[in-house]
Amino acid sequence: MQVLTEFGLGTSLRRGDYTEASARALRDLLWKASINAAEWLGREKSEMRLAVRVAVQQPEAVDLAELQKVFPYGEARIAVVFGGLDVPRPEGQGNPTVMALAALTVSFEEAAA
Repeated sequence: MQVLTEFGLGTSLRRGDYTEASARALRDLLWKASINAAEWLGREKSEMRLAVRVAVQQPEAVDLAELQKVFPYGEARIAVVFGGLDVPRPEGQGNPTVMALAALTVSFEEAAA
């Protein structure tokens, strides 16, 4: 049963770090949502199923192991896809500002009757 969807935005302003921008997007969505769904449903936090999508311009540059560390509990399935935005530096040199977008859907397996 799906119980929550939340969205986040993260950036890497100067380093062009796709992993850090993605992790910031995940922390942003977690910060906005106080996820008490487990307690509300009388379930364990470890039962939470977290479907995560992160969009950046260079998905292959994202370290999934680092993104897994952002979640304190639950089973996170993370997919990194093409999207987000790279904003060129005004002077035309150096790394772009990287913008990552993230979406999280929290669900639980249906309880056996």
